Amino acid sequence: MKPVGSSVFPFAFALLLSFSWATSAHTHENFLQCLTLGSGNSSTISEVIYTPSNSSYSSVLQFSIQNPRFSTPATPKPLVIVTPSHVSHIQAAINCSRTHGMQVRVRSGGHDYEGLSYVSDVPFVLIDLIDLRSVSVDAKNSTAWVQSGATIGEVYYRIAEKNRTLGFPGGIATTLGVGGHFSGGGYGTMLRKYGLAADNIIDAQLVDVKGRILDRGSMGEDLFWAIRGGGGGSFGIILAWKIKLVHVPSTVTVFTVSRNLEQNATKLVHRWQYVAAKLHEDLFIRVNLTSVNSSQEGKRTIQASFNSLYLGRIDKLLPMMQQSFPELGLMREDCIEKSWIESILYFEGFPSGESLNVLLKRTLLIGAPFKAKSDYVQEPIPELGLEGIWKRFSEKEAESALILLTPYGGRMSEIAESATPFPHRAGTIYKIQYVVYWEEEETAASKRHISWIRRLYSYMAPYVSKSPRGAYVNYRDLDIGTNGKGNTSYRRARIWGNKYFKSNFDRLVHVKTVVDPANFFKNKQSIPPFSSGWKKRGA
Repeated sequence: MKPVGSSVFPFAFALLLSFSWATSAHTHENFLQCLTLGSGNSSTISEVIYTPSNSSYSSVLQFSIQNPRFSTPATPKPLVIVTPSHVSHIQAAINCSRTHGMQVRVRSGGHDYEGLSYVSDVPFVLIDLIDLRSVSVDAKNSTAWVQSGATIGEVYYRIAEKNRTLGFPGGIATTLGVGGHFSGGGYGTMLRKYGLAADNIIDAQLVDVKGRILDRGSMGEDLFWAIRGGGGGSFGIILAWKIKLVHVPSTVTVFTVSRNLEQNATKLVHRWQYVAAKLHEDLFIRVNLTSVNSSQEGKRTIQASFNSLYLGRIDKLLPMMQQSFPELGLMREDCIEKSWIESILYFEGFPSGESLNVLLKRTLLIGAPFKAKSDYVQEPIPELGLEGIWKRFSEKEAESALILLTPYGGRMSEIAESATPFPHRAGTIYKIQYVVYWEEEETAASKRHISWIRRLYSYMAPYVSKSPRGAYVNYRDLDIGTNGKGNTSYRRARIWGNKYFKSNFDRLVHVKTVVDPANFFKNKQSIPPFSSGWKKRGA
């Protein structure tokens, strides 16, 4: 029997929602007028504003969405999209949003795993930085200024254009927008040699809540510390980053060696855990675990792909591997020598001989919706624990799942936990990323696959970091906790904040309280400010 009023509730909720959005429609007309008057150049601002009545609105919105989970008809859409081509457009968008009570979301590449950079449950304005994407390389001084709307692929291309023995320790996915990527830390195949992207940032330009343009000197070291790993969307809108370029040899070596369970994959992955973080810092070997068809018809098995970059030539790599990880059985024919910029294409999965111009393409056809989670491992998982993972990979929902094991050690162990907000340093032997994809569009399929990855995550609890169980902020995961609607208490935010930032979370809250005390820049997992009320209750 239905509870009394159960059939009325959806109608009442829909009515309330439509009233809210109708009210906001009036607000957003005022907001648009404010933008036009407040940008200082009404002719240029009008060219970068998109509303749902504009024929280009949908294509602009969809262009950078990397996870189709957040591009359904039911997904909340922005009332206004602004694609600034000048800093004055950002200043106007911030000032007008504050004046008219609008929330903002800021997007650079659209890789946000939970869509927080372009989705909101309340009426909002999307500031899309896609047209602020210049990359200016100073090869002589080994630095570059990079605007936040550039992709990491564009950064790599522009560096290689100037000098083939300079590189940058950023991400593997070349369509990552650097704004979000750098804000959360950012890692790639050179993290064991040079650390994170955030560890190699030496200046930045940021527009704060008051519309001021600040650099490292004027923002102060606390805010400069916070934006290099504290996650995007909490402290302001970062226009550009000054990065320190690093030396790469003219020739590097890559290899991928794949083994399935029938080829001793369990023992190889088990052994990898003991050596990967202790290898020479020039050698990076990650493991990609997937479910694949077995040689036995109708059956599936687990495949472990050992995927490597060595900052040197084959002749030095082979004896190093023979000494450190002979169990893998690496052969000369497994190895390929390339330039460092060509290794970027290799890791992204482009075919051999692909033009470097592909790095300038902003979108990849990802296609399938997904859910991801992360962990940090401090003690090797026993073989029995690995076999429990294989068992869960035998389930139907895991056919398009993957687990990626990224080794630490080297430079990552030398940088203090408090050097940036990113705390997962010494003591971590590797990081885990879990991802599950699905093709079906119906809600049932989404629930089924998300349930699968949650069960896997629950199973992994005894084998990963504890108190807190760590997570990587660039792999946003709302399962680990969210802010409440309105003002979130420090206590509630600390549930998820300690997992991303450990003890650095308190310093992030302090910085937020100083630079954005009214909490203008916010989302479901943004850093909250303290309020006097919370302090009095000892929160």
